Amino acid sequence: MTKVTLHQPDGRVDTLDVADGTSVMRAALTASIPGIVGECGGQAMCATCHVYVRDEYLDQLPDMSEDEDEMLDCTASPRDDHRSRLGCQITLSTALDGIEVDIPATQI
Repeated sequence: MTKVTLHQPDGRVDTLDVADGTSVMRAALTASIPGIVGECGGQAMCATCHVYVRDEYLDQLPDMSEDEDEMLDCTASPRDDHRSRLGCQITLSTALDGIEVDIPATQI
């Protein structure tokens, strides 16, 4: 199991224990966490699972794909060139145990 903590714009914090191999997007949707829409189901085609990864976890993430980079140009909330990622493209594992992300104010 891997812990992921999701911070809402209003200060609410949810910490989830999820199975390795689960994406941040899928974990949030399964737990009915507000602010993550995931319209495309995890195909990196809609940017409605946009998150801001906290700085201390950025070096542990895999490189961003060209598709993810392109979709991040379409986010409803401003893209942060340093911290923005798609939750569907972050697969949780023991290497990312404890990762924390901020959910943008809007996804659509």
